[in-house]
Amino acid sequence: MSLFLPKLSNKKEIDAVIKTVAEKVLVLRFGRDDDAVCMQLDEILSKTSHDLSNMAAVYLVDVDKAPIYTRYFDISFIPSTVFFFNGQHMKVDYGSPDHTKFVGSFKTKQDFMDLIEVIYRGAMRGKLIVQSPIDPRNIPKYNLLYHGI
Repeated sequence: MSLFLPKLSNKKEIDAVIKTVAEKVLVLRFGRDDDAVCMQLDEILSKTSHDLSNMAAVYLVDVDKAPIYTRYFDISFIPSTVFFFNGQHMKVDYGSPDHTKFVGSFKTKQDFMDLIEVIYRGAMRGKLIVQSPIDPRNIPKYNLLYHGI
């Protein structure tokens, strides 16, 4: 399914997209095309990208081709999905310790669509962090390896 979504293969391309996507939620999926969970997420992203085209632009980023951003966003689990709006990193409170990215795959297309709508509406009101609309049972659980002091 990742064949239908545009791919960004270096820092320059990622920077350009972050700067130029305006008035839409920019969705960056960090992962690998051959990873099973990434493929599951890519299917959801590709099936919803047309329906969300007025609110969101979806791009795939290979973690091995963008090591600077992989480190910057502390991508230790794939897939991880990061959101921007007008060049501003959008954070989401998923009820987990990390508000900077969504780790894992969405359980349903509707979960992803609801999240994009909440981020979009929040961003249009000037918010930089929004509350996740996803049922907590549908959010993958993981443990942080490092707890900052």
